[in-house]
Amino acid sequence: MPKKISTQQLEKALRGEFKTLIAEVVEAVNGAQPGRIIPDSEEPVRQASALFRQRLYERALQFRQQHSEAAFSPCGRRGRPPVGE
Repeated sequence: MPKKISTQQLEKALRGEFKTLIAEVVEAVNGAQPGRIIPDSEEPVRQASALFRQRLYERALQFRQQHSEAAFSPCGRRGRPPVGE
């Protein structure tokens, strides 16, 4: 059975991208005009969040695939002769 990914593994891998997301949110909110904070910042924050969400999911899938591949035996048939012999 393949090893499962961990929260810590994913957190460590995405730490830099999470910091980037936070910086983009702060920039969007701080750059909004007074009285227009939501209309001016909502879309840039939504786009930054969507990009982070996509990267998060891709990285989780990548780790899961790597764990599955590590558990796979290239010969696949221990103790048996290869097919065709």
